[in-house]
Amino acid sequence: MPKFVYDFTEGNKDLKDLLGGKGANLAEMTNLGLPVPPGFTITTEACRYYLEHGTLPEGLEAEIDTHLTALESTMGKRLGQADDPLLVSVRSGAKFSMPGMMETVLNIGLNDESVHGLAAQAGDERFAWDSYRRLIQMFGKTVLDIDGDLFEEALEAAKDRKGTKDDVDLDAGDFRDLVGTYKGIVREHAGRDFPTDPREQMNLATMAVFDSWNADRAILYRRQERIPVDLGTAVNICSMVFGNLGMDSGTGVAFTRDPASGQQGIYGDYLQNAQGEDVVAGIRNTVPLVELEKIDKASYDQLLDIMETLENHYRDMCDIEFTIERGKLWMLQTRVGKRTAAAAFRIACQLLDQGLIDADESARRVTGDQLAQLMFPRFDGAAAKEATKLTKGMNASPGAAVGKVVFTSERAVELAAQGEDVILVRRETNPDDLSGMVAAQGVLTSRGGKTSHAAVVARGMGKTCVCGAEELDVDVKAGSFTAPGGVTVSEGDVISIDGSSGEVFLGEVPVEDSPVVRYFEGELRASDGDELVKSVHRIMKHADGRARLKVRANADNPEDSERARRFGAQGIGLCRTEHMFLGERRQLVEKLILAETPEERQAALDALEPLQKQDFEGIFTAMDGLPVTIRLIDPPLHEFLPDLTELSVKVALAGDKADPQDRRLLEAVHRLHEQNPMLGLRGVRLGLVIPGLFSMQVRAIAEAAAGRIEAGGDPRPEIMIPLVGAVQELEAVREDTLRILAEVKEASGVDVHALIGTMIELPRAALTAGQIAEAAEFFSFGTNDLTQTTWGFSRDDVEAAFFSRYLELGIFGVSPFETLDRDGVGRLVRIAAEEGRATRPGLKIGICGEHGGDPDSVHFCHEVGLDYVSCSPFRIPVARLEAGRAAIESHGDDTR
Repeated sequence: MPKFVYDFTEGNKDLKDLLGGKGANLAEMTNLGLPVPPGFTITTEACRYYLEHGTLPEGLEAEIDTHLTALESTMGKRLGQADDPLLVSVRSGAKFSMPGMMETVLNIGLNDESVHGLAAQAGDERFAWDSYRRLIQMFGKTVLDIDGDLFEEALEAAKDRKGTKDDVDLDAGDFRDLVGTYKGIVREHAGRDFPTDPREQMNLATMAVFDSWNADRAILYRRQERIPVDLGTAVNICSMVFGNLGMDSGTGVAFTRDPASGQQGIYGDYLQNAQGEDVVAGIRNTVPLVELEKIDKASYDQLLDIMETLENHYRDMCDIEFTIERGKLWMLQTRVGKRTAAAAFRIACQLLDQGLIDADESARRVTGDQLAQLMFPRFDGAAAKEATKLTKGMNASPGAAVGKVVFTSERAVELAAQGEDVILVRRETNPDDLSGMVAAQGVLTSRGGKTSHAAVVARGMGKTCVCGAEELDVDVKAGSFTAPGGVTVSEGDVISIDGSSGEVFLGEVPVEDSPVVRYFEGELRASDGDELVKSVHRIMKHADGRARLKVRANADNPEDSERARRFGAQGIGLCRTEHMFLGERRQLVEKLILAETPEERQAALDALEPLQKQDFEGIFTAMDGLPVTIRLIDPPLHEFLPDLTELSVKVALAGDKADPQDRRLLEAVHRLHEQNPMLGLRGVRLGLVIPGLFSMQVRAIAEAAAGRIEAGGDPRPEIMIPLVGAVQELEAVREDTLRILAEVKEASGVDVHALIGTMIELPRAALTAGQIAEAAEFFSFGTNDLTQTTWGFSRDDVEAAFFSRYLELGIFGVSPFETLDRDGVGRLVRIAAEEGRATRPGLKIGICGEHGGDPDSVHFCHEVGLDYVSCSPFRIPVARLEAGRAAIESHGDDTR
C-alpha cells in the first residue's frame, strides 16, 4: 500500500510534490534542528484520491492513528485529554504557495472538558476560552460552511457591550459567553451540534482542507497564477503552540529581505498576545519586526540566526512564520518568499554577488512577466507633489494605480467588466476578496502590515497595494471612507495610490515612463541608474549571451522599427503592409477594387507604389543590417470597403440623386460581400485574384532596397506570402516575385537579395509543410490565425461569448490566444518545423503572432527549435529575457 502520512522527521524540501510546500519545508527545518513543533503531513496523493472518489483512501485512517499515537507519545499527552490536552492545527499546503486560498483550523482537540484542562495547565482561563471560541469560529466557517460574518458580528457585539474596539480587552467570562453564542450559531446554521470528539474534529477538518482545493477562490487563484489543477493539497497536522498566552507571547511573519524592494535588513511584522491569523487578517495593526528586540531580545537574536541559516540553506529570500510562547521561539513555516518584480531582480543580483547562486541561476530567479511589470509607468514625481494627498500607508507592493473607488469585490468585478479602472478599498482583505483584487488596478486597506493578506497576495499578482493606512476610516456599508481633515471619498470617486511610497491621492495623478523603460530606450545608461536598473541590465546581458532564439519585432512603420531596435530587436519578423493602406490611402485601394479595366487597375497601383516604396525605405533605414520580413497585403477586403448597410441606406435615401461613385461602390460591396471575411478573399488569394497587387508591393520593396544599397545601406528584405494553404499558391506568387526582382536588378543595376517564404497560419499548411518548403526559404507561424483556424472560432466573436465559461470549466487553463496551445496548435507547429526542415535543412523558422511575447510560448519555440520569435516592440525585452532563460533551463547544451 502507498504511504500516505509522513512525520516531519521523514520528509525534506525536495518532496513538495508529495508533501506540499509547507510540509516539505517543515520537514526541512526539522532536519536542520530548528525549533519546529512536532507533527506529520498527509500527502497530496491522499487528497487527489479523496477528491476523485469522495472518500478517504483505504488505510489512511490507520496511518493517521499510528502517527497521532507517536505524536502523543512525544508530547506526553493525548489529543483532547481532559486534564492536559494535546491540541493540533490542521493546515493546507500545496506544492505552490497559495496564500490564504485554502483552509486552516487551529486548536483541534478542545471541547467542554478539555478547555478546563487547558486553562489549568496554562494558568490562564481567558486564554483557554479565547482558544475555544477560535476553534468553533474557524471550524464553523471552514468545515461546516457557515457564514463567517455571523461569528464576526457576535464578536463585535461582545466588544460593543464591553465598550471596546479591541478583542484583547475581553475577559474570560466574555469569551465563555461567546463560546455559548457560537455553539448556538453552529446548531442553527449547520443543523448539528459542534462536535466534541477530538478525533472527529480532526477528521472533518482534514476533509475540509482537501475540499478547499476546489473552493472558488482557490480555483481563481490557480487560474491567475497558472498552477495546475490536478496537484491537490497536503494536510499538515502540527502540535499547537500559542502566541496568545500573554504579553510574553506573540506571533509574527519575517522576511530575510524586504519583499517589496529587495533591500537587505530586518523586515516583517510582530503582534504580541496573538495567534497567526490575527497578523495575516490584519484585524490588529502590527509593530515592525525590529521592535521585537525591545520586547524579547533573546527570541529576536535567535530569530535572526535562524533567518540567516534559512536564507543560506535555501539560497533565496525566505518568508517565515513564527510564534513565541512565553519566551520560547517556534518556527511554524518557511518558504521561498513571494516578492515584487523589483525585489526579484535586485535579490537575484545580490545573491549572485554573495556567491550563493551563479549567473544562470540569477536569470532563472526572474521572469518575463516580472520584467513587464517593471516597464509599467509610475507617478510623475512633480505632479504627485502638487496632487491632493489624502494619507500615507505602508508601501506593500509598488506601482502606480489610478481608478474609481469600490468597496466590494463584486463591484470591482462588475465595473472592471465594463472597462473601468478601479481601486478596491477595504479595512482588510480576506481570501474571499480575490476576485476583486484580480479585477482591480490596485488595493488600499486601512489595516494590516506588509505581511497581511492584501500585501502578500498583491505582491504575488504584481498588483499595486497600499495597506495599513490607519488614518482612513473605511465604511464599507456606507460605500465611503473618510480621510484626515474630514475629506470623504465615495464609491465612484477617483483616487491614485503609489505602492512604492505608500501615498494615497485624491483624483488622477499623471504617470511617466519607468526608469527601466528609459534604460531600454537608451535615455538612461545602466551605470547611471539605480540598483534596479543595474540589476535589470546585468541579467538581460547574461540572458542575451545565453539565448539561442533571436527576437524580432512586429513593426509597420519607421518609428516602431526604431523603438524596437532600441529595445534590442534583432530584426523585424512581421511588417503588416495592410496597415500602410489605411487613412487617406484607403481611397486608392477603393479605386483598385472598383477598377473595371486593366488601365484603371494599373493607375491605382501606380499611385500606391511610390507610397509603399517610401514606407519600406524608412523601415530599411531603421533596421539597417537586420532582416525585415514584409508580409504582402493580408486584409479581409471588408476592411477597405464601406459598411454594406450604411452604404445601402445612403444610396437609397439619395434616390436618383445618388453619387454614381457610391452606386459603383455599392455594387462592388455587394459583389465582394462575404459571410465570413476572415476565411474569405484575403492573403495569397487576394494577390492571385487581383492582378498586379502583389507585384506592385514586391517592386516597391525591391526598389526601396536597391535605393538603400546605392546609398550605402544594408537592407535585408524577406518577402512573406500570407495564408498559403497549398504549395501551388506559393509557387505562382514566387515565380512572379523572382521576375520582378530580376527586372529591378536590370533597371537599377543593383542585385537585391530577398528571401521568399510564407506565413503558416492554416492547419493544411502545417500538415503539408514538407511540400510547401520546396518553394519557401522561410516559415513564419502566424499563431493568431493558426489558433483561430485550428480551434474553429473567431477570437473577436468568442472571447466575450464563452471564454470565461471555458476557463471556469477548466477546458482552458489559459486563453489559447494568450499562451500557445501546445497540444493542438503547438503540435502543428512542431510537425511543420520538422517536415519543413526535412525538405529544406536550412529553413529559417519563426513565429510572428502575439504569442511571440508570451513567456511560456517563447520557451515552447525554443524547445521545438525555431530560430526566432517576433512580438510588439514593448514586449521585446520580455522575449529576450525568456529566450535566455529557455536556453538556460534546457541546460545550455543547445548553442546553435
